[in-house]
Amino acid sequence: MFGKVVETPQTEKTPFYPRSPYGVAKLYSHWITINYREAYKIFACNGILFNHESPLRGETFVTKKIVTALCKIKYNKQNKLYLGNIYSKRDWGHAEDYVLAMWKILQAKKPDDFVICTGKQYSIKQFINLVSKEINFPIKWKGKGINEKGFDKNNKCIIEINKKYFRPTEVETLKGSFKKAKKILKWKPKHTIKSLIKDMINYELQYFKNVD
Repeated sequence: MFGKVVETPQTEKTPFYPRSPYGVAKLYSHWITINYREAYKIFACNGILFNHESPLRGETFVTKKIVTALCKIKYNKQNKLYLGNIYSKRDWGHAEDYVLAMWKILQAKKPDDFVICTGKQYSIKQFINLVSKEINFPIKWKGKGINEKGFDKNNKCIIEINKKYFRPTEVETLKGSFKKAKKILKWKPKHTIKSLIKDMINYELQYFKNVD
């Protein structure tokens, strides 16, 4: 919804600038909710949720794709991971925290709209490095731009950039502020990026054991 951001961090008052049909569609639902709230006085709220991940994240989402691929590569179940822009930055949170926030929004004394986020930001490359550290699978980076690649300790190329994974209108940076949710809902995230990654990795490795 914030897309091509006009200010950082993004709050409930930040103007929207969606960069995909999905973002544009979400804006419709956001504004129709406000319209019905104001027109008919119904208890209708918006949670503006930044990226929230969990072990159950779909395989096409970049966080799940990275965790799954690196675990598989480490245990010789996959050869290579292909990615797009590894320098786009996101505010990633744990779905467990965000579901609690949704519940709290609906328990508020009056209906309102809330940004739910962590207030912290990491690039996709940083996320990769955190995953590799957690599974004790060091990655060395070489090259720049489209030619940047990741190598394992044996100097085998395991990560490559592929243009087909670049978005036509990229969202370069997202970082929110949950001050309003903290003040009114008494909510703040309990999980860190490291505990999120640990949960995702543990699930993945357990899945491998069950499959084997």
